[in-house]
Amino acid sequence: MKILVSWLRDFVDVTASPDDIARTMSVRGFAVESIEPIGADDAVLDFEVTANRPDCMSVMGMAREVAAAYRLPLRRPAASGASLSGSPGGPEGSAPHPLKTVEKADIDVVIDNPELCPRYAGAVADVTVGPSPQWMQSRLQAAGVRPISNIVDITNYVLLEVGQPMHAFDFARLSGAQIRVRTAAASESIKTLDGQTRALAPDMLVIADAQRPIAVAGVMGGADSEVTSSTPVIVFESAYFNPLSVRRTSKKLGLKTEASMRFERGADPRLPVTAMERACALLELTGAGRARGTVVDRYPARIEPMLLRLRRTKITGLLGTVIPDGDVRRILESLGFALRDAPDGWEVTVPTRRVDAVREVDLIEEVARHYGFDRLPSTFPALTSAPPPIDPWIGRARHLRTVMTAAGFSEAMTFGFVAEPAAQPFASEGDLVPIANPLSENFAVLRPSALPSLVDAVAHNRRREQRDVRLFEIGARFSRTRGERRSVACAWTGAAAGEHWSGGARDVDFFDMKGIVERIGQALRLDVRTEPHREAWLVAGRSAVLITDGTRIGVLGQLAPAISEAHGLPLNDEVYVAEIDLDAAEQAAPKREAHIEPLPRYPSVTRDISILVAETLAAATVRATVREAAPETLVRVREFDRYQGKGVPEGKVSLSLRLTFRSSDRTLTDSDVQSAMDDVLAALKERHGAVQR
Repeated sequence: MKILVSWLRDFVDVTASPDDIARTMSVRGFAVESIEPIGADDAVLDFEVTANRPDCMSVMGMAREVAAAYRLPLRRPAASGASLSGSPGGPEGSAPHPLKTVEKADIDVVIDNPELCPRYAGAVADVTVGPSPQWMQSRLQAAGVRPISNIVDITNYVLLEVGQPMHAFDFARLSGAQIRVRTAAASESIKTLDGQTRALAPDMLVIADAQRPIAVAGVMGGADSEVTSSTPVIVFESAYFNPLSVRRTSKKLGLKTEASMRFERGADPRLPVTAMERACALLELTGAGRARGTVVDRYPARIEPMLLRLRRTKITGLLGTVIPDGDVRRILESLGFALRDAPDGWEVTVPTRRVDAVREVDLIEEVARHYGFDRLPSTFPALTSAPPPIDPWIGRARHLRTVMTAAGFSEAMTFGFVAEPAAQPFASEGDLVPIANPLSENFAVLRPSALPSLVDAVAHNRRREQRDVRLFEIGARFSRTRGERRSVACAWTGAAAGEHWSGGARDVDFFDMKGIVERIGQALRLDVRTEPHREAWLVAGRSAVLITDGTRIGVLGQLAPAISEAHGLPLNDEVYVAEIDLDAAEQAAPKREAHIEPLPRYPSVTRDISILVAETLAAATVRATVREAAPETLVRVREFDRYQGKGVPEGKVSLSLRLTFRSSDRTLTDSDVQSAMDDVLAALKERHGAVQR
């Protein structure tokens, strides 16, 4: 909202500089976006007015705030031009030819929809259309409004000055000398002032004459009733329209104007006649014409101001300090509120222009703004109960992020909406959740898996010459049968490790991704094992299902080339993916608290064995047998070599394992370790027919 400081001073005798005014208003909630100096002691202040303060979208509204801030009296817009010389502001007065509210006049006004238009006022005036005075043009231009003619400029001037949108019709072009406020008829249209012909919907409120629409109520006037240079008689309109109706119409027509911005945020139902009187006074002041002395004011159901209760204890409780009664009364009354004493505080009458003040706390906010937030003490609120514990899920998700980033993965954050073709391969038939009002076809369904979005992110990186891509995401996925579920998904393409001078890079394979899944399992305190499994969107023979304690918690494998290509990845890229259902994993996780063991005080002993077993025997099965047969002193077992070829019988494989033993209370002897190794070898021979090499 651009306001000329000299215009502001017409209503409040503030002597502060424009910079000082800007600083003072900024601490009261009105940020100043720019200050454009004009002359020695004048400037254009561009205030940022929030949407809940339509009463401040005018010079008068901001003058009221400035008057309260500087503790100065406020003057009203002059209804007479007699006391004005060059500047249209002045003390409150009455017009030389006061307007009278009548039932019958030169123009007939009928409101068919009082719920959409509670009040409508009209007045007829004889005019001579021409350019407006220079002082008016200068003020309009400073506010960013282009001068057009004296009649149009007067309506814009009143809009900027008091915040009430107005419009002028050519009286001769109104059929039947009538204005009817109604909703549009079916198939009705109107040519608006911007030259566009717009189709009207039956729920749109229009201003019409006896035959056709002549304006879109609260938005824009019609071209067929526009005031021209040859117009001798005009009709001023000043009304209050339902904010929701104006916003709905403005949005449907794609038409936003200065008038619609004010009406849709909430105008003052008591302002139309005041604005009408000001416009007629400006007609005489500028020599543009003279009102015929009557105004038609249709106000079927009077809108009464709201009454609120304001308690001293509530003010003190919210602000943390006692505000003197005199300051409370001074601040609120300077802002236009009326106060009446009550036993525990005041009964406050809220002016109808203050659409934002609907609760007691809104009044307290007004007091705090003008009392000064800097004067309120800085204290911590009193705690009457302990804060609730942090959701365990937050800690687990944070731990997972640490594990994944330590493994070289980068976290991706993608949309929960995906295109239906991209989601279809990852969902069961009929399990997709469509969105009723998608932004586009690319966001038509809720994702059944985090992988479609994650693979898109991989493709995005590959298109930008990133050869090695490792991404993970912790987020939600959705299905009709299971609802919303949390999951961790990861995707990996390119090299398994960085290049080194000692040898070339190796591309990622199934077992690299399997290792990542095992890290996630350790982070979740789960013993995760894999079983061969076939998913349509994974490559056969390079996919597996993840099992823990008999429960399926996820899948891993190589993404099918057709799926990769559909997401824009090169055909020769092998992309390995995995996804774990974190909700299922949480249910399967042991319910005991994590046990932290101290660092070992005694040394470990390592033994290596090489055995011949069937090539179809899973390494996980061998490890399980070793752990069952070994005593508690076995702390680690891992494979470090696998050989199949010369010297190894057909159908057999040589598997080398490294076993690590340690006791928590003593140093192990050779006999202790040898006894454990003998038990392990005996178990392997008995269960798997293993032969030691």
